[in-house]
Amino acid sequence: MLKIHNTLTNKLQSFKPLVPKKINLYVCGPTTYDYSHIGHAKSYIQFDVIVRYLRKKYDVFYVQNITDIDDKIINRANAEKKDWEVLTRTFEKEYLDDMKTLNVTSVSKQVRATEHINEMIDQIKRLQKKDIAYEINDGVYFDISKFKDYGKLSKQKLDELKQHRIEPNQQKRNAGDFSLWKKAKPNEPWWNSPWGKGRPGWHIECSAMGEKHLGATYDIHGGGIDLIFPHHEAEIAQMESITNKTFAQYWLHNGFLLINNEKMSKSLNNFITIRDALGKWGPMAIRFLFATSHYRSPINFTETSMANAKSSFEKLQNTVREAQRKLESKEKSTETTSGKVNKEVTTKLKELKTQFTIAMDSDFDTPKASAVIFELSHLINGYAGNKQTLQKMLDLFIDLTNVLGFVFKTTTDVPQFIKDLVAQRNLARKNKDWKKSDALRAEISEEGYVVDDTSSGTVIRNL
Repeated sequence: MLKIHNTLTNKLQSFKPLVPKKINLYVCGPTTYDYSHIGHAKSYIQFDVIVRYLRKKYDVFYVQNITDIDDKIINRANAEKKDWEVLTRTFEKEYLDDMKTLNVTSVSKQVRATEHINEMIDQIKRLQKKDIAYEINDGVYFDISKFKDYGKLSKQKLDELKQHRIEPNQQKRNAGDFSLWKKAKPNEPWWNSPWGKGRPGWHIECSAMGEKHLGATYDIHGGGIDLIFPHHEAEIAQMESITNKTFAQYWLHNGFLLINNEKMSKSLNNFITIRDALGKWGPMAIRFLFATSHYRSPINFTETSMANAKSSFEKLQNTVREAQRKLESKEKSTETTSGKVNKEVTTKLKELKTQFTIAMDSDFDTPKASAVIFELSHLINGYAGNKQTLQKMLDLFIDLTNVLGFVFKTTTDVPQFIKDLVAQRNLARKNKDWKKSDALRAEISEEGYVVDDTSSGTVIRNL
């Protein structure tokens, strides 16, 4: 049975969806005021892996938002003298392009905050009707003293709450009360509301979008560990005050990303955008680092960790290419029962698949799951039997690595002219024309490909 670590209870719990075989899931998306950074890659790759695995068992509807109205967006637009909407749409496209390149494909529905202003106003009106929301000179606030469970997610007591992004105003009932609606200031976008022109607070955005698309109660709410307080704490307070129902059954949070053992910051000059990392390492090396690390664990992003990730992924890539080469070759099998699937290997494949499932059922333990993949890779690399068995091994390999979202370049991806050059080089090597062989290797390299001469033949791969 699937067990997940629920931040709300701080325990590993057996997972039981509200509706059998169906999961509704919401993950807080980016605020699109700048290029997405490597921390976004960690979070959304890891939730992509989680959803990919869940879909092996359930029908999953995964909603992710785009925060396209926020203080950061307004400040950036004003500083650059740009229209805020042009700014946010530009970086939204960049974010979605980055996700596509990283093979983050599991989101069912992407929703924008500004397309749900009416839903936000409706939620604030319902809170105000219960005297939980109140209006003062600069906006509408949530009275945290009216929700007795405030702090239950972050395990804080009401009188000991951390102060975080809380607007100071002497008219507030409590120092920790947070904004639901901000009255318009000069040079800021605004929408009409019962409280005059203004815009929503950050926390009400996600609770309104979640209720609109998933209902008052849903299975899983996720995000980065930095969102536990105040954002997710505020979401719980808002929704449970409105509905008197449990908001989300399970809360999943992924760990921090460090850059060379330090928190990523522009002031420390260690701010790495996804596009820069892609240019240096490529999508699958980045994906490998994050997908094979446990989602709740912090990750230290370094030159060494990325070089190791790139090398490790290339080993898996070579497994696929070599297996395909064997399948496409006319080499004879070393087994006498060449037309039958090897029973011993079949038993081993069942064991590996079970081990992979056990790992992923234990709070999505991708380090253990990836160890199973490498054991299978080793098995494939050393197999010299019939093609039916090899194909079965490769099919399982692709099935398991697809959960981690890996994309492999196959032998058919290599352009024909490169294959022709490799064939010419192989002929030169056979004739012991080493000068010509080296020249052809250099020409192949200039086109972005490498040839590896292995004991079982030549393998072509990208640089």
